[in-house]
Amino acid sequence: MSAERLETAKALLARLIAFKSVSASSNLPVIDFIEDYLAAHGVAARRAPNAAGDKAAILATIGPRVDGGVVLSGHTDVVPVEGQLWSGDPFELRQKAGRLYGRGACDMKGFDACVLAMAPAFKAAALKRPVHIVLSYDEETTCLGSQDVIAWFGRDEPRPGAVIVGEPTMMQVADAHKGVATFRTRVTGHEAHSALPALGANAVAAAADVVSEIGRLAREYEKGPVDPRFHPPYSTLHVGMIEGGTARNILARECSFHWEFRGLPGVKTASALAKVQAFIDQVALPRLTRYVAGPTIETEIEVDVPPLAAAPGSAAETLALRLTRSNARIAVSFATEAGHFQAAGLPAVVCGPGSIDQAHKPDEFVDEAQIAACLTFLEALAGELSR
Repeated sequence: MSAERLETAKALLARLIAFKSVSASSNLPVIDFIEDYLAAHGVAARRAPNAAGDKAAILATIGPRVDGGVVLSGHTDVVPVEGQLWSGDPFELRQKAGRLYGRGACDMKGFDACVLAMAPAFKAAALKRPVHIVLSYDEETTCLGSQDVIAWFGRDEPRPGAVIVGEPTMMQVADAHKGVATFRTRVTGHEAHSALPALGANAVAAAADVVSEIGRLAREYEKGPVDPRFHPPYSTLHVGMIEGGTARNILARECSFHWEFRGLPGVKTASALAKVQAFIDQVALPRLTRYVAGPTIETEIEVDVPPLAAAPGSAAETLALRLTRSNARIAVSFATEAGHFQAAGLPAVVCGPGSIDQAHKPDEFVDEAQIAACLTFLEALAGELSR
């Protein structure tokens, strides 16, 4: 890995961080920059816009248009910085003591910058199989921004042989991760004076019943199934937001809460939802409607990201272990787009620079040494695909 390429990657990271591509905003400015950068190096890119047209994923293929190439997958969106105490501008790269600070430096513009820095080298190499660069949107919110591009592979784009998702793993090969599903439950009650509860239906009380049951189920999941490769080693349930009611002396007409399930590979989202729904049908809803008819409790699935299941000996695992010169595999508890690739029949692993411990925090950083390690990994990939 040359010092010049490292400096190029750092310069690209600075440019990428400067784009405030928070998931709630358009990512088109950063996509425009990436597309122009690739074009300047003779690499054409194809966009996959969202329905609103204010966001897009991008696919750039370098090398021959044949099957068996390798996908390098990243995302361009970042989480918000509001309410966090940063020691400097979150959208300006700062370097200190071997660390590179900025929103997205770790999660995951550091990987994106490495891939872009390698684009000229991939272009110059005598690749016999292609590199497919996929950079998506909305990974931090729905994890759906890569779906259209994934659907292209094997249809009107060559079918890859392996996928490497560059989320932060300290350049260790993660062959498994949990899935994540998020839900919103809405309780509609009937307003009445709090002194006369038999005249109404308290949506807040019903929501509290369901939230309490989710907490009980979370403790049940702690008992198993258990997989010691994960931390924590069990599936988890969590309620993150709740809102409802208008005054302390009014039976609330509305209350809603957001909750999530992070399941081990093999533990289905539907199983957790069914347990919560059974409590709603058997306990919470009858209690809510015991005085008046009409109140409801409805749950919608907002996001359902599949887990990445370990696939010993897969093309992606074998390749990544060879490139990292390691025999060790890890499992991670956070979800990534790797689950979507695997669900589409494409072997996938997660391997990227930085530690997830730094993600989403104020003063997020990636070690410069991790950027160098990622570039070395990608240089080895170029050699691998040239054989």
